[in-house]
Amino acid sequence: MSTSKFAVAGATGRLGRHVVDVLTEQGHRVVSMSRATGVDVITGAGLADALTGVDVIIDVASWHASDQEAATEFFRTATGNLHEAGQRAGVSRLVAVSIIGADKATAGFVAAQQVHEEANLSGPLPARILRAAQFHEFVGQLLDWRQGDVAYIPALPTQLVACRTVAETLVGLASDPNAAQPGPGEPIPEIAGPVKETMSDAAELLGARRGIKVCAVAASGMPDAEIAAAGGFLPSPHATLAGPTFREWLDAQS
Repeated sequence: MSTSKFAVAGATGRLGRHVVDVLTEQGHRVVSMSRATGVDVITGAGLADALTGVDVIIDVASWHASDQEAATEFFRTATGNLHEAGQRAGVSRLVAVSIIGADKATAGFVAAQQVHEEANLSGPLPARILRAAQFHEFVGQLLDWRQGDVAYIPALPTQLVACRTVAETLVGLASDPNAAQPGPGEPIPEIAGPVKETMSDAAELLGARRGIKVCAVAASGMPDAEIAAAGGFLPSPHATLAGPTFREWLDAQS
């Protein structure tokens, strides 16, 4: 089997760990890039050395908070640095993850993905984008953010997907040298879970296992709440639907 050398930006993050696992299992050489490994995509420290001999960059680095302005600046800077350093190192292409509905968002973290996508598609390296639904793992994060004994979770439609499934799809896209970026009018690839669910219902399932009371609430006050409630962040008809449902994924964790 022919192997390539992949650099994973955000390799120690929630999604990045799975990307590294999938690449390793498939026999590829992997360079894990994160501040923990001495590579900073914002300052550029360590990038040149890390990208030496790399064929493909998989960019799953992400900002840690929902503030749109800060997230936008993160994605603009990190993407620019990855493209410039990658071009100097002779990298052939870059694959980045985004969020389903990024093109519809008007505020918050999801809207910042518009800059992320544009910076990738206008950069010097050939780039592919994969838009993903919210991760199963995000539900636990919502519960962790609660204040007090009750978690108030918006009753919004979603099509949650496992990080492992997203990682497998990203690696498949990155491993295909013939995969071209969709042309004008062609849809950007999407990956989502197999069934439409409600975020508050998923949170109740997890809350029951953690001993946390979950109360479903309207999404008022959230960025783009009306768009989300109308299904604006659900997968498009062309999306790939794969992986376990949230309940199946939970059962596999225990």
